[in-house]
Amino acid sequence: VQADGTDGNCVTFVLHDEDHTLGNSLRYMVMKNPDVEFCGYCITHPSESKINFRIQTRGSLPAIEPFRKGLNDLMGVCQHVLNTFEVRLFPEELKD
Repeated sequence: VQADGTDGNCVTFVLHDEDHTLGNSLRYMVMKNPDVEFCGYCITHPSESKINFRIQTRGSLPAIEPFRKGLNDLMGVCQHVLNTFEVRLFPEELKD
């Protein structure tokens, strides 16, 4: 991850080897934060596997904070989905 920005509350993160799968999911999680004024991403070019992920916050909140929180929240959602899937797929094995 590279971060480009002039101040701490408006930053563009460059995420390498990523695409819409992470970009759109992470954008949704970050936008749930009421202190985030803008969050969006773009894929630089179809032949490049990187996205530019931009966050702008209100006030003095550094953009890295909602970025980290969004990543952690997304990991929590993914873990919940995985656990639910495993319980449904292997109910006998999880009882032991």
